[in-house]
Amino acid sequence: MAEKSACALEKDDDGISRRTFLTYASGLLGGAIAFILGSTGLSYFVSPAFMKEDEDWVDVGAADDIRPGSPVKVDFVARKRDAWVVTEKRSSAWISTADGKSFTVFDPRCTHLGCPYRWDQEKKQFLCPCHAAVFASDGGVVSGPPPRPLDQYAVKVSSGRLMIQPSPAKKAA
Repeated sequence: MAEKSACALEKDDDGISRRTFLTYASGLLGGAIAFILGSTGLSYFVSPAFMKEDEDWVDVGAADDIRPGSPVKVDFVARKRDAWVVTEKRSSAWISTADGKSFTVFDPRCTHLGCPYRWDQEKKQFLCPCHAAVFASDGGVVSGPPPRPLDQYAVKVSSGRLMIQPSPAKKAA
């Protein structure tokens, strides 16, 4: 009676052997580690698919700073996010307003060959030096080879700030 068998010594009061307990404990611990690392890694790779895409609006300044009369050239930095990579691009735009409430924003490139144009205050026209293109203050073609008016950006005023979406909408000729 004083001697117990080897099998009886390995079992505790609940009837689970030490070997079985350690097998379950190491399996549970390994499963928990695999779940934590797996879910973290999976969420890292899947999360960009669930991120809300904003419309890439860019703040170009206070709307009150744009005075009616002649167009103003503004410089800005557009940021574009592609999954984990954020790229920055320096650009500019021409903004004009007739009443200080509604704004027209022009892409800074000529619609002929993409050359940068300038505003001539005396003539009240946009002049492109590449092929003598001339545009009116509303972006319409006055003379030269451009196939269509100046491209425009979407624009909105939010909390007194002028916001543009720097992907040009091409106007029909």
